Amino acid sequence: MNQAERVSFAIPVYNEEAVVPELIRRTTSVLDSLPGGPHEIVLVDDGSSDRTLELLERAATEDPRIVVVALSRNFGHQAALGAGLDHVSGDVTVLMDGDLQDPPEAVVTLLEWYQEGYDVVYAQRASRKESWWLRLCYYLFYRLIAALSSVQLPLDAGDFGLMSRRVIDEIRKMPEHHRYLRGMRTWVGFRQIGIPIERSTRHAGHAKYTPLKLFKLAFDGIFAFSIVPLRAAAILGTVAMVLSVPFALYSVYVKLWLGSPQGFTALILAITFFSGINLFFLGIIGEYVGRVYEEAKARPHYVVRKIVNQSRIGGEEMKNEINTREFRSRRYISVLGPNGEM
Repeated sequence: MNQAERVSFAIPVYNEEAVVPELIRRTTSVLDSLPGGPHEIVLVDDGSSDRTLELLERAATEDPRIVVVALSRNFGHQAALGAGLDHVSGDVTVLMDGDLQDPPEAVVTLLEWYQEGYDVVYAQRASRKESWWLRLCYYLFYRLIAALSSVQLPLDAGDFGLMSRRVIDEIRKMPEHHRYLRGMRTWVGFRQIGIPIERSTRHAGHAKYTPLKLFKLAFDGIFAFSIVPLRAAAILGTVAMVLSVPFALYSVYVKLWLGSPQGFTALILAITFFSGINLFFLGIIGEYVGRVYEEAKARPHYVVRKIVNQSRIGGEEMKNEINTREFRSRRYISVLGPNGEM
């Protein structure tokens, strides 16, 4: 690794007080083993209601490499990931979750591929420790969105990975609110490679992604990178019209030549079936319209309550860069306190 290059960790955390001490120990240990610097760890507290923020602030006072970005409330995992990317100052950034399912020690391997000229090195989950039905859902989802997307999205690739500075700069320019970061990372382009990494069980605590939140993330990915659902409505409508022609001819033949009227059951089935199809695709169109409405409001992705240790890593140059991005793209709002805290 180039001696002058700096490495940043961007890690969102939410109600992870049981994990934070081990997370800090392992990530700082990785930074200790890396040449170059100064390196940093940007920890984004996504509105935790337990002692997570207290533990993060305590760690930041003990280690100047730790930067804590506290959001004003819980804005969601993808927004917190974006907040982490907005505040890193390194030449390369490693994005990972705070539950330690993705090992920080794998960063050494990611950096080796980065030195080979890759701007994005993402982890492909070689094995998962979740229940069988959840693994099946993940397996089907990745293949479904890959089939629907106009961008060739990698299979079984999560958010854990390394990105060069120019990739992060491009992601920062994307204003959309319903974010699917692993898809945005692929859309940017440059040289990318996936490497298999075994995914561990949670170190402590419980998963924050409920089935409902997983479905929301899946919908964000599908609707953000595909218009196939809209085209499916047109295709199905065309098929229905084509099939209705022989059915209409058959109905006229029965009425005029056989003299027996069509059954009431067949009529009810046809009405209910096509009514359901209409409502289903009306809902899909509503999803796209709703997302356009959310984007039109142009609200910031998150609000920062305060930042701890920002001036120690990156200095005034980093702070001015963040303020410039705030006025240019309104990605977030920062509130400056009386003591210079944001």
